[in-house]
Amino acid sequence: MKEYVMGNGAIALGALAAGVNLAAGYPGTPSSEIIETLSKYPHEGLHLEWSVNEKAAMEVAAAAAYSGARALVTMKQVGLNVASDPLMSLAYVGVKGGMVIVSADDPGPISSQTEQDTRRFADFCRIPVFDPSSPEEAYDMIQDAFEYSEKYKTPVLFRPTTRVCHAYAAIDVKEGYEAKKYEGFVKDSKKWVIFPGLSYRNHGLIEERNVRIGKDMSDYRYNSVEGKGSVRAVAASGISYAYAKECLKDIDDIRLIRVAVSYPFPEDFLEEALDGIKEVLCFEELSPYVEEQLLKLAGRKHLDIDIHGKLDGSVPHNGELSVEIIKSVLNKVYGMDVTGSQACLSDMPDLPVRPPVLCAGCPHRASFYAVKQAAKGREAFYCGDIGCYTLGNAMPLDMVDTCLCMGAGITMAQGFDHMHKDSVSFAFVGDSTFFASGMTGVVNAVYNEADIILCVLDNSTTAMTGHQPHPGTGRNMMGNVVDKIDIAKVLEGIGVSRVVTVDPFELDRSIEVIKECMEEKGVRAVIFKSPCIAISRPSGKCAVDPDKCINCKKCVREIGCPAITLKDGCITIDRSQCTGCGLCSQVCPVGAISEVQK
Repeated sequence: MKEYVMGNGAIALGALAAGVNLAAGYPGTPSSEIIETLSKYPHEGLHLEWSVNEKAAMEVAAAAAYSGARALVTMKQVGLNVASDPLMSLAYVGVKGGMVIVSADDPGPISSQTEQDTRRFADFCRIPVFDPSSPEEAYDMIQDAFEYSEKYKTPVLFRPTTRVCHAYAAIDVKEGYEAKKYEGFVKDSKKWVIFPGLSYRNHGLIEERNVRIGKDMSDYRYNSVEGKGSVRAVAASGISYAYAKECLKDIDDIRLIRVAVSYPFPEDFLEEALDGIKEVLCFEELSPYVEEQLLKLAGRKHLDIDIHGKLDGSVPHNGELSVEIIKSVLNKVYGMDVTGSQACLSDMPDLPVRPPVLCAGCPHRASFYAVKQAAKGREAFYCGDIGCYTLGNAMPLDMVDTCLCMGAGITMAQGFDHMHKDSVSFAFVGDSTFFASGMTGVVNAVYNEADIILCVLDNSTTAMTGHQPHPGTGRNMMGNVVDKIDIAKVLEGIGVSRVVTVDPFELDRSIEVIKECMEEKGVRAVIFKSPCIAISRPSGKCAVDPDKCINCKKCVREIGCPAITLKDGCITIDRSQCTGCGLCSQVCPVGAISEVQK
């Protein structure tokens, strides 16, 4: 049966075809659609969940794999940092059922803090990693990954990159899915309870096992050699292989070597593939992993080969590769004239610059503006976090001084407080991030007597990654209505001295509450509660009365709403973007903006 699906959808369908019993993850671009796709297909016998963070997802899945079930864990590359604690131990303990961890890398980075390479984690953990180059391969390879996991009793990493995750393809998929039948958990404390002695013994076994896996991987069906080149070659992995293949489709005198499994490195395959080669050019995203392994192999086997790539500056280290970049590198390094047929773009105008901004009507804009007005005249530090509200750093709001990683805004605000006693420190966190990694920081603040104001920007969804549910929304991925976790009660239970909930679009009240909190000490929290406009769009519109407008431009200068523009030198509101939130009408000093339509 043919299905036209996104790469993430192919991964999901491949997992269903493999008989997956449990899938857990935390949303993060470019991986989010895997869990979303699983929820849309018949999946009897599959437990499906958005976990509160990646660490929780990994640990839930580990118990399933200990039971002999097949478990899938999904996240983006920075999420693997969060999950690394259980993953490192899992690599030593091992599993019984197949356990595949999808860690989607984001070259660019397009929507991430870092460009880290999951293959490095595989090497660090000493577990296999699969590197698909297309949605079609991802569908097949995820099934292979489950097989290898069970064969070698180890968790396995699966590393699609953004262009694989978000590409579309027509794929032949199985009709009907059946979850794997599994034995269940068999108690054995000598195997499942990690102790130093067990870790020491298992480390030795892992290193011996990985030699066998490397030889096994040398015969893996997606490792391939194309072309008849006798002295020059290109080695590529992941999506870079697809780019290189496109560049070399009409060129036979360069050998194209595809490395589908990066760790353990398939040395026997590469040694044979490089037979007679004098020069090899490596293409990969992101780090020079294959290049480094080839250098080690050449040194150990005394191969007379010149190896080019990122390490000698032939290939850029940062960002995505592309067909155009690879053509340019081939031309430069191999002295070729790889042009190919392509449209003439010489007369194409430059694309307009569109920096990301908070949506028109976003409640976060009102929250930031209220805090900014309340804190005027005070030295204040504004510690941001990961989510839509990171965009509060843009002018004219300029309300994000720091953004490190999920949950760090709360703890960094404490550090500023301890170092700057005469200032006021604010920590901004979204409702989803609060559950994912914020609560620990609040406990730390209360316990260590910090003096901070926590601002929870509660828009009732995980907006940045596609509006996934979380513990505060009242539903889960199994389709069940569940009790909402009340953030205010959680904060009170932790011991926060004052917790106030306000509607950020009630501007005067919001400013008043922040000012009151600034006069107090300890950990105080203001929950700015208003739904994301993408899930609960207001029905009103605002308009400017030209007879009242004095063209002071305060609405433009202070809130930066994309619906407010200058047209022919006058303030106007784009009705196609306006949601009628009313923030601009409260900012206008002369009452020239009002709501005109419901």
